This record gives sequence, structure tokens and C-alpha cells, in this order.
Amino acid sequence: MAVIHHTSIKPTKLELLTAWLPARPWYRGGAGEPQLAKAGGFRLDDPQGEVGIEFIVVTDTSGADPVSYLVPLTYRGAPLDGAEHALVGTMEHGVLGQRWAYDGCHDPVLVAQLLALIEGHAQAQAQSVSDAPDREVTRSYTGDGPLRPDFATLTATDDREGTELPVAPGTALRLQRVLQPAPDGRPALPQGAAGHVAGAWDTPDGARAQGLFAVLHAGPRA
Repeated sequence: MAVIHHTSIKPTKLELLTAWLPARPWYRGGAGEPQLAKAGGFRLDDPQGEVGIEFIVVTDTSGADPVSYLVPLTYRGAPLDGAEHALVGTMEHGVLGQRWAYDGCHDPVLVAQLLALIEGHAQAQAQSVSDAPDREVTRSYTGDGPLRPDFATLTATDDREGTELPVAPGTALRLQRVLQPAPDGRPALPQGAAGHVAGAWDTPDGARAQGLFAVLHAGPRA
């Protein structure tokens, strides 16, 4: 299990995201810089113990209405070859030294572990506590076999709502960047879904919301 170090990070994750978010096609903020607060998230373990994997939910209150975003990040001790376009920024970690933070949708380690979570082979971990499963994260998989994408050719594409990755012929993994709370607290899967990950986050009014984080789609979609 990954060890959570309670130490200083400069710049902070929220500071990195404040500079990075406005250039995303799915960003909905106001004219000024984002006003971000951490609202939730979870972690996954890298089986090799080299890469930090975190799914952060941040809420931006800079616009007319608050918007919550899902931001998957990976933290590495050296640059990831060929991923300059996905670099969120660098930070100085009080224990681990310099770290390179990447948009995890472009990092094969995060994508592999997210697919493992969907398939039931990985366990979501608490964001801020070592060796503690996150019981609020749910997942499902109804596919016929293991998902084994070609990470050398895997390309993530952003749009106004999220990020899509083709992981197999006729199958795509979609991450919901702009989060939508389920009206009854039970996220409903769209037609054609072969798997999902859902989680919870805090809303600005102090409530706890539940919604879809990622959906595995099989077959054509409207």
C-alpha cells in the first residue's frame, strides 16, 4: 500500500490546478482565476510502488454557480517520456523531493490501475490515510474478459464534458471531468455501459454528493 506522507508540498496541488484548469476544454469557470477547494477523491496503488496515483475532486466557486471537477493526477520522481503535453506542473515534496505531476488520463500507470479497479482487481484507497480502503467508491464490470489496451497507442481526447480513451475495439473509457450529483444519491449508468466507477464529494453547502467518475462504454453510442 502507498504511504501517505503528511508533509509540505510547494507549490500546493491546488496552486498547480489553479494555473492549469482554465486551459482545459471542460473548464466552466468565470473570467478570473479559479477559486478552488478540495472536495474529495481517492487513491490507487501502483503495483511497482513508483508512481503516486490520486483522483482529486475540486470545487470552483469563481463562476455564477459552483462546479466540481474530477482531476486524476500521477506523481513521478522523474519526467514521463513523451508526456510533456500532460504535465500539470512540478512540486517540491518535503519527503520525496521534486515530483512531476501529470494529468493521469495520459499516464499508462493510472489508466491501467483504473481499469483494474473497474474489473475488480484493484481497491480504491482513502485519499489522506495510509492502508485504508475507500468504501464510498463503487465499481462494476459486465465485460466478457480482461481489458488490455495498447498503452503505446492509447490517446486521451478532451471535450466539453470529460475525457475519452479508446481502450479496445468498440470500447471506450470515459472520465466525467465536470461532475454531476445523482439526484437520489444513486448514480445511474448510461445505456451501453459495461462498467463504471462512482464516488462521493463535498458540496459547498456542506452536503455529500454521489456521482459517476468514469464509465466504460461498449458498442456505438448516440
